[in-house]
Amino acid sequence: MSHLKKNHELIRQNEQTVKKSQKHDANLQKNSIIYFQIGLIVCLLGAYGLFEMKFETTIPKEVVMKIDGDQFTEVSVDKFKVYVEPKAESKPKTEKKVLLIKKPIIVDDDYTINKALGIDTPDSAEPVDTDFVPAVTKIDEEVEVDFIKVEQVPIYPGCEKKKTNDDKRKCMSDKLTKLIQKKFNTGVADDLGLSGKQVIRTQFKIDKTGHVTDVKVRGTHPELEKEAQRVINKIPDMTPGKQRDESVSVIYALPIVFKVQN
Repeated sequence: MSHLKKNHELIRQNEQTVKKSQKHDANLQKNSIIYFQIGLIVCLLGAYGLFEMKFETTIPKEVVMKIDGDQFTEVSVDKFKVYVEPKAESKPKTEKKVLLIKKPIIVDDDYTINKALGIDTPDSAEPVDTDFVPAVTKIDEEVEVDFIKVEQVPIYPGCEKKKTNDDKRKCMSDKLTKLIQKKFNTGVADDLGLSGKQVIRTQFKIDKTGHVTDVKVRGTHPELEKEAQRVINKIPDMTPGKQRDESVSVIYALPIVFKVQN
């Protein structure tokens, strides 16, 4: 009997314990819902407050600099214009060209620098006193031969492989023509205001050492003569011409004829 009472009490205690645990669980669930709702309300209020807040915005003001007492100069920092320098229209430069229209000539037997440059020679000379016999001294005269008559013509650099005199003459003529066309300053005639056909007659000597010497020039203007002299001086040294296997000086005439075209 006592044993049944104990069992009955245990059952009652268990029932009370189950009821308490169920009540506690229900309270926890109810509290978590309340906490969630409170947190949600707080977040919404915070977001609403952020939207309603006014942030201060700063607008740059005009800077006023004071100069010399009461004089003021206003400098605006927000109103300006970038100045772009206009580009000058570049007109195509028309360069006057010098066109060589005549190749160098080969002097004949009777060709002299006096004839080419128009130098007059006196027709008569003063009479010579036949009674006067000057002392004779032996002078080692330099032999000068015309380019057309020399047995072995001077060899211009680059013409060494040519075999015959005619081929060497033609090669030299072509080389000189290219040199003049390349080196002659076209701006000289332009600066002088010249136009049309211009003629500059030149003559030089290729001496026994192959150097270009004794340059003579005559043209329509002193500046053209100076320019022609400058170009002739650029002719390189050559292998000298020979006569009877001896090096001799050779005379060469080089007329420069060109047109100034606008």
